[in-house]
Amino acid sequence: MYIKNKDEATEELIKKTAKKLFFGEGKFNATTQEIADAAGVNRTLINYYFRSRDKLFEIVFADAQEKEQQRTESIVFSELPFKAKIEEFIDDSFVMAKEYPYMEIYLVTQFNQGCYFKDEEGMERMLKKFYEELVVEMEKGTIEKMEPIQFIINMVSLISFPISMRPLFQKTMRLTDEEYEKILDDRKEIIMNTLFKEQSKSINNK
Repeated sequence: MYIKNKDEATEELIKKTAKKLFFGEGKFNATTQEIADAAGVNRTLINYYFRSRDKLFEIVFADAQEKEQQRTESIVFSELPFKAKIEEFIDDSFVMAKEYPYMEIYLVTQFNQGCYFKDEEGMERMLKKFYEELVVEMEKGTIEKMEPIQFIINMVSLISFPISMRPLFQKTMRLTDEEYEKILDDRKEIIMNTLFKEQSKSINNK
C-alpha cells in the first residue's frame, strides 16, 4: 500500500509540475528533462508514468478542462442567488488566471482546433439551469432583456479578454505583474456593474 501511495504521489507531482510549467509559466514546449528537473525526479519516470512528454501534456490539458467544468458546475448548481453566482464565477476565473496566466491562451488555441473536454450532457444541464435563472432575472428587471447567449458572451468576454490578452497589454502598456493583477482585481466591480442594472452591493473590495 505504501509503494502504491508513493507511486501515485510521484505521478501527481509530475502532473502538477507540468501544469505549472505549461500554464503557469507559458513553457508549452518544455522538454521531458525540464519537467523532470523542475519536479526533482528522474526523466525516465515521466516515460514510465505517461509514456511520452506529449501524452503528459494531453493528460494535463484534459485534466485542466475537466476541473474547470467541475468548478463551473459547482457554482451553477449551488444554492447561491444568481448575482452571487456570477460574482463567484468572476472570482474563480481571476484566481485561476493569477495561478495559471497562460491557461486561457492555450485553451482558446485548442478550442479553435476542436480539442475540448467533451461532456456535452453536463454542459447541456448547466446551460439549462443557467438560462432558467437568467430569464427570471430579466423578468425581475435586474438584467437587460436579451438572448441568453448574448449575456453569456458579454460575461465571458469581459472576464476572458483581459486574461488572454495579458501578455500584449503588459508589454504595450509597460505594466508590471503587480499592476496588472490590481487591474484584474478592480475588474470584478466593473463587470458586475456592466452586466446588472443595479449596482452590486455584495462585492467586497480587495
